[in-house]
Amino acid sequence: MFEKIEECPICESDKIYNHIICKDHMVSGESFAITRCSNCSFLFTNPRPNPANIGSYYQSEKYISHSNQANSLINFVYKLTRFFTLTKKVKLINSISTEKSILDYGCGTGDFLSKCKVNGWEINGLEPDANAREQAKTLTGKNIINNINELNLIDNVSLITLWHVLEHVPNLNTTLESLKSKLSKNGKILIAVPNYQSYDAKLYREYWAAYDVPRHLYHFSMDTMKLLLNNHGLKILKTIPMKLDSFYVSLLSEKYKNGQSNYLKSFINGYKSNIYANKNKNQYSSIIYIAGK
Repeated sequence: MFEKIEECPICESDKIYNHIICKDHMVSGESFAITRCSNCSFLFTNPRPNPANIGSYYQSEKYISHSNQANSLINFVYKLTRFFTLTKKVKLINSISTEKSILDYGCGTGDFLSKCKVNGWEINGLEPDANAREQAKTLTGKNIINNINELNLIDNVSLITLWHVLEHVPNLNTTLESLKSKLSKNGKILIAVPNYQSYDAKLYREYWAAYDVPRHLYHFSMDTMKLLLNNHGLKILKTIPMKLDSFYVSLLSEKYKNGQSNYLKSFINGYKSNIYANKNKNQYSSIIYIAGK
């Protein structure tokens, strides 16, 4: 049911140790260890559910990127935030690529892809969750593939996006290699992930919602992301902060830590996180990395 990782997925060092113990507040209530690599400081959930069992940790109406239901105030805030960020995301990708072919890896219920289609992009999506995949197909009118083995149906893509997805992917290195092979000559990969060196991560520690064990298998810093992408012949061209994430993550973290929501305190901590990042080498709660070959 669980698998143990003996070597760092980035540098292959076997000098690893338990860094922190976190609870799955979303679904199971179980606790999981996050391991740290002594060599490169990469963090990863270890041991973790094996691929045959990881799906059960996504089976919750609270997991809104699959259910798409605003059945709580926090989920409503998430959907409201997503409504405003979708336009910004499309504006961003329009500035990245003049060629308009996109693969959204882990496309969820298809809201982003639908917006891309309206803006003239040729769209492709991959989503392993059957319920979310069906919603994405209905919304976009496009067949959505369900696993990496079907990537042979897609080629020469000018932009591949992973919006808070890479941290979920079991086969980290083979996935990046497969995605890289699908890029056009001047194609780019956009990766958005949480940053465990942010102020809110340091403030909430084991209660930091963006650890999200065991669904988040990997936990990135700016340094480890650079190292990982370099290993695959990819160079970071630009980083962009996701400033709204600090507020949403603080809202969830506050509830996990104290058992109830505190909207004012969450807002203040989210604001403090962004101020801290602005003064400390852009260590925001979540970061977008734009990389090319």
